[in-house]
Amino acid sequence: MTARRLFGRAHLAENILHFVRVLRKAGLPVGPAKVIAALQAVEAVGVDNRQDFRAALESVLIERHEQQVLFDQAFELFWRNPQLLERMLQLLLPKIYGRVPLAEAEAPLPSRLADAMAAAPRMPSIEAQEQEINLDATFTFSSREVLQSKDFETMTVAELAQVKLMIARLRLPLPELPTRRTRPAVRGSEVDLRATLRAMASARGAVVPLAWRRRQTRRPPLVVLCDISGSMDRYARMLLFFLHAITNDRDRVHTLLFGTRLTNITRHLKQRDVDVAIARISGAVSDWAGGTRIGACLAEFNRRWSRRLLGQGAIVLLITDGLDSDVGDGLSLEMERLGKSCRRLIWLNPLLRYEHFEARPAGIRAMLPYVDEFLPVHNLESLTQLTAALSRHARRASVNAQRFAA
Repeated sequence: MTARRLFGRAHLAENILHFVRVLRKAGLPVGPAKVIAALQAVEAVGVDNRQDFRAALESVLIERHEQQVLFDQAFELFWRNPQLLERMLQLLLPKIYGRVPLAEAEAPLPSRLADAMAAAPRMPSIEAQEQEINLDATFTFSSREVLQSKDFETMTVAELAQVKLMIARLRLPLPELPTRRTRPAVRGSEVDLRATLRAMASARGAVVPLAWRRRQTRRPPLVVLCDISGSMDRYARMLLFFLHAITNDRDRVHTLLFGTRLTNITRHLKQRDVDVAIARISGAVSDWAGGTRIGACLAEFNRRWSRRLLGQGAIVLLITDGLDSDVGDGLSLEMERLGKSCRRLIWLNPLLRYEHFEARPAGIRAMLPYVDEFLPVHNLESLTQLTAALSRHARRASVNAQRFAA
């Protein structure tokens, strides 16, 4: 083998390494082992055919179907040259030629991919007359106001890090509900006979005022059922930071994740360090970004968990897009049972971000009749709407509790 071909193989390895780094910065779970596997796959199929070269990289760098769109866009950006074989044989490096025109792209370019392209280090060039390439990354900056309404799916890596800090400061204003227990009070709903008689005995026949008791109030339990299927992957990861914040803010918050099975992660979210909590959740959940069996998972919750978690007027947050792999089989019955077991059932659905959303899937039609509120959950503004809805409910519950106590 000639020295020229050896030099070309070395630069081909550098290009593949650079490409994998871009994918990792864009959010794909690719590490050093994937780089070695990609090099071996390309060496096995050769570089004589562009489609074979693409299929070789795709076979080792993609693990799930939802990663396909991001890989396709990154491949078209990074290796965008109609004469790929000739440039490889001539030891030229592929460069980033800016954003793909809308006519050529199958989907809008994710901001995190453009951010990864801009941040990725450039490899050294061996071409004397190399074209200067400028990637417009100014659109990746967003102010605090813009982040409030920006979809989690379109955020860059830097924006996601900023939003995580903002989410950690959110709180849920749950209502104060009356309990069966009572406490001494100046004015209450019932006379405290024991305290009244004790005061009369110590007063030695003098007239003493009546002692009163009133019901204690306490925030109800909060139960969160969060979908972690492939279609909910991006939103579920962001909402975990929100759930960690509210779990450490108050007691009696229970969180269960479901995809094809049900997993209780309440104990992991009680870790003060959010990074430790997320790492433990990753080790405990085995069906992340897989399929969705909403009916079967709700049936398991109703059978195993509802009696111990849904007492004392619990509020349930159901976070899912309603796209059920079982096509709504048995879902209506389980939703009816769940709605009757809790005080309030709130459904958070990221599909409501679309202006012309329609409840056409069978799973969504089966779930809608049994929810008390149907709200979006795709950005910071939607989480703020959730807190506002709970605040209105808390004020109404407080007024009702005062009337009941009086």
